[in-house]
Amino acid sequence: MHTWNDIESMICSCGRCALGQTRKNAVPGKGSHAAQIMLVAEAPGKQEDLQGIPFVGPAGKVLDILLTSAGLSRKDVFITNIVKCHPPGNRDPLPEEQEACMQYLRAETALLHPPVIVCLGRIAAQKLIAPNFKITREHGMWVHRKGYWMTAVYHPSAILRDPAKLEEAKRDFQSIVAKVQEIEESKYPL
Repeated sequence: MHTWNDIESMICSCGRCALGQTRKNAVPGKGSHAAQIMLVAEAPGKQEDLQGIPFVGPAGKVLDILLTSAGLSRKDVFITNIVKCHPPGNRDPLPEEQEACMQYLRAETALLHPPVIVCLGRIAAQKLIAPNFKITREHGMWVHRKGYWMTAVYHPSAILRDPAKLEEAKRDFQSIVAKVQEIEESKYPL
C-alpha cells in the first residue's frame, strides 16, 4: 500500500503520457485524508497547472459556493482529477491519457476509501459510473459499486457557462451530505 507522499511523488514525476511534457505542474489530489467524500473531475485547468492544486481557478470559486451551500468546506472533502496534468488548450483528456493516470486515482481511492465518490461533470461520470452517462438527465442519481456510493453533479465550469444550473447543483450537494449521514446512521442503527 502506498502512502500519500508516495502517490504525490509518483504523480509529480510521471511521464506515462505526453501531458507530462506539456504541464507546468502535476496536480495530485488535495484535501482531508479522512474525508468521507471524494470529488473527482476530469483534469486540471490552466490555474491548477500553474499552482499544482485542484480547483483554484474560477471553477474552484463555484465549487466553494456549492460546498458552502451544503455546509461543507474543502477541509471536509478530498478533491482530485482522473488526469493529473492539464490538457493543452483545456481540451477534454484523451482516453489514453485517462488510462495512463487511472493507477493514481485508484491509489488515492484505496488510501482514502471514502464511502461517497462524486463525479464532477460528464467525463468523470462516463469514466467512473457508466460510459454513456448523461449528466443533464442523470446528475444527482446514486449508484452503489464496489463498496462505494457514487453520483455525478454538474462540473463547476458548466455552471460558470450556465448559471441557471447552480440551484440544481446546490440540491445535488445537499443530497451528497444526506447520503453521508444515511451511511453513518446505518452503521449505528437504534
